[in-house]
Amino acid sequence: MFAQAGPPPATPQQAPPVPGQFQPPARPPAPPPYNCEPVNPNATPEARALLKTLCAVSGKGILTGQHNFPNQRSQDSDKVNGIVGKYPAIWGSDFGFTGGEDKDSVLHRDLMIEEAKKQYAAGSIIYLCWHMLRPTEDEPGQPGASWRGSVQAKLTDEQWQELITSDTPLHKRWEKYMDTVAEYLKQLQDAHIPVLWRPMHENNGGFFWWGGRPGPYGTQQLFREVYYRMVNVHHLDNLLWVWNQNGPAPVGEFFTFFPGQKYADVVSYDNYRPLSDRYFYEIMDLAEGKPVGLGEVGTPPSAEVLKAQPKWAFFMVWAGMVSDRIKPAYENPYFLNRGDPIPKN
Repeated sequence: MFAQAGPPPATPQQAPPVPGQFQPPARPPAPPPYNCEPVNPNATPEARALLKTLCAVSGKGILTGQHNFPNQRSQDSDKVNGIVGKYPAIWGSDFGFTGGEDKDSVLHRDLMIEEAKKQYAAGSIIYLCWHMLRPTEDEPGQPGASWRGSVQAKLTDEQWQELITSDTPLHKRWEKYMDTVAEYLKQLQDAHIPVLWRPMHENNGGFFWWGGRPGPYGTQQLFREVYYRMVNVHHLDNLLWVWNQNGPAPVGEFFTFFPGQKYADVVSYDNYRPLSDRYFYEIMDLAEGKPVGLGEVGTPPSAEVLKAQPKWAFFMVWAGMVSDRIKPAYENPYFLNRGDPIPKN
């Protein structure tokens, strides 16, 4: 015989609020557990596999990375190999902004893309960014002059409003810039190559024309526009979206530039100064379980930093900064270089 069920327990009654008494705000619901799926639902199998790699690495190792100037192909990655006898796991480059044979020249983007294909065939992960001219100027820029005269110049508030408004002349000029680079990214998609794509990097900083505008109609809106153009117009499904900030920064600043969880696969920041634990925790809070990365550093993170901040999935040393100083860091068994086995999830 089963025991007879008793009457259902009474539902506890919540006491009515007392007039004039402070009522704490209701706690927001916890986000669902992160399932390591790309924000683009049409992401290619290769992009999905790359994201799985970043998820698997997090907390178990860190992927080494090296940026290279676009017109120097793999010069800095080769330097790393010459010093430590290993190639970094990630090869990075840029779409550039100058002309001629300058290190940042746009004239040999085809060769940069060919280098990306070569690096991927050798086992490297591909990581691309873009120091883009203001859409008020035409490519190519002038070596030296266009850095401060355009990339680090400003748009007026009126120009910014025009930029983020569809079908305006300035927005259409910006679209042409996007369309030019989309054709190169499409070449990588056709070759089944996934890309860690870091557009509008360091966008909390006011030192780039796209940055330093907090709030929903500022920099974060332009980031969403980049996503819409690349994903919905050009159907670039091989991209993993790396959102990136600059440090040092005031407490909480990163949050005011975040475009939303639907637009970032990876949350990262750049820092050429000591890697304070505070920034790590701010990035972790924003990521909500997604992979986190060090988008640019001057030297690889030390073993002490990685012990305190174990979730970084990768780091990227900036181009032109490779020296013998990297050698002690690369001796850390926590580092994962090109060809090293990836930890299992």
